[in-house]
Amino acid sequence: MTNRRYLCGLDAAVDVVGGKWKPLLLWALDDAPRRFGELRREIDGISEKVLIQQLRELERDGIVNRTVHEQIPPKVVYSLTPRGVALNAALEPLGDWGEANMEHIVATRAT
Repeated sequence: MTNRRYLCGLDAAVDVVGGKWKPLLLWALDDAPRRFGELRREIDGISEKVLIQQLRELERDGIVNRTVHEQIPPKVVYSLTPRGVALNAALEPLGDWGEANMEHIVATRAT
């Protein structure tokens, strides 16, 4: 593992939440803890391999908790850590901006 030096706080934040799927995972986990299958069904288009990878990275970065309940079959539940809740709150204005500008983005990219 390499110790990366960041240029600024935004650089660090984007490194943690960058990509197509991580913000959607954070959004899905904001309502309530979810099992793997629930996340896969809720996030349309994500493959099982990518979902596993993204959850592992978020867990590594202290954004997501992975709790294993010892039962048959094993039950694994994912939830946000306090750091994940704070990151989700920081992303909320970005989501609001996207919502307010979605039609414009779609229209300009269609041409």
